[in-house]
Amino acid sequence: MTAGQRQLLDDYLFIENAQERLAAVVDRARRLPPLPAELRTDANRVQGCVSQVWLVPELRDGRGHFRCDAEGPLVKGLVAFLAAYHEGATPAEIMADETDPLVELDLLQNLSPTRRNGLAAVRATIRDFAERHLDA
Repeated sequence: MTAGQRQLLDDYLFIENAQERLAAVVDRARRLPPLPAELRTDANRVQGCVSQVWLVPELRDGRGHFRCDAEGPLVKGLVAFLAAYHEGATPAEIMADETDPLVELDLLQNLSPTRRNGLAAVRATIRDFAERHLDA
């Protein structure tokens, strides 16, 4: 886990109640700009999510950068949090980190199994991106 990842977790762990933590994650995502229509393509759609989720990973200067969007505010908040957690990490750092930040923040407990599976698909997409760019 990078120092930035630890700091992001700590910023949310400061909020003692898990439901309030989740609300803060969703609220943060509401302030993000929507993904442009030209990036809402099947190629950027995360497979395995029941709702529409788009993730656009990019490697710049050896570090991962992620833009995302989703149809609903809850899913967008959780996907945006995963994107923020991995933002700026190298592919090797992403691959070495086994932490599920949503588990760390106790955000999965009240989600449906289909939502949890969709979020696992988002994490897998980020890891697949990192694996493809390990030697970059």
